[in-house]
Amino acid sequence: MKLMTYRKRDGSIAVGVLVDAGQILDVSEWLRSMPVAAEAEIHCLAAGVPVASSGMPRLLQGGAPAMSALARHVRTMQESGQLLLDDLEYVTLCAPVPRPGKIVAIGRNYADHAKETGIAPFTRPRVIAKLPSSVAAHGEAIRCPVEVSKLDFEAELAVVIGSYAKDISEEKALDMVAGYTVLNDLSAREFQFDVEPAQTTFAKSFDGFAPMGPWLVTRDEITDPQALEITAWLNGEVMQRGHTGDMLFSVATLIAYLSRHMTLEPGDVIATGTPAGSGGFRLPPRYLRPGDSLRLEVSAVGTLEHTII
Repeated sequence: MKLMTYRKRDGSIAVGVLVDAGQILDVSEWLRSMPVAAEAEIHCLAAGVPVASSGMPRLLQGGAPAMSALARHVRTMQESGQLLLDDLEYVTLCAPVPRPGKIVAIGRNYADHAKETGIAPFTRPRVIAKLPSSVAAHGEAIRCPVEVSKLDFEAELAVVIGSYAKDISEEKALDMVAGYTVLNDLSAREFQFDVEPAQTTFAKSFDGFAPMGPWLVTRDEITDPQALEITAWLNGEVMQRGHTGDMLFSVATLIAYLSRHMTLEPGDVIATGTPAGSGGFRLPPRYLRPGDSLRLEVSAVGTLEHTII
């Protein structure tokens, strides 16, 4: 399934399933009626936060049983022949998970990218935080901050977690995945490299610096997350072309590694790294400027597009 969060023409926010080319089934009311998952209730109670009452968080907190129930609901609605659908052309997409609990980015996770930065491949994942307020949507115009002159792009496969995951083995790691989306790990390189001390998290967490979308493709549609192609175009020119099989640390390895040290929660996002070709490491560098248009594609997942203003 392709799941999306979107704004309708009346301004309301909905969760939908793409059921046909350009047609969305709104499942928001169905989600509100879904029973609260016991695991979500236990974790939320311990954390002192309420269980999600609606939206994509409600679905993700339900885990694999909720995804299976949703698939059955969609089939039932299709068989009924009485679908009330929203036209994709007339809605505004939001990020699939508009406000993740956390975004964990992995630095230099492709050997070719490590090579172009002049750094030997890491022996363990380099973990970086992107703050949740940096999320932006497919089609959004991202404002380049006035103090940033080295705005860079990084096309990435993003993993959306769909279960509470702690001390998970690599063999079971992919069972923790709700689905996949495309993310642009925008970075202000001067704050990452040109200041002392380095401000890597800050450099990657300005408003809008995590465009994500256009939808979330559920895990069952991606047999192997290490068999996907990644391509980035800037103003129509190919800048990055890579393959997830070239990751130094696979999706399963990353989930297992991270879950040893932190609990991964439904809706958390892992940005799994970028292949070679981002602007700051080209000769000469090619930083983003107002008016630039970006297209980032992960095969079998989707195409994320946005502009810079």
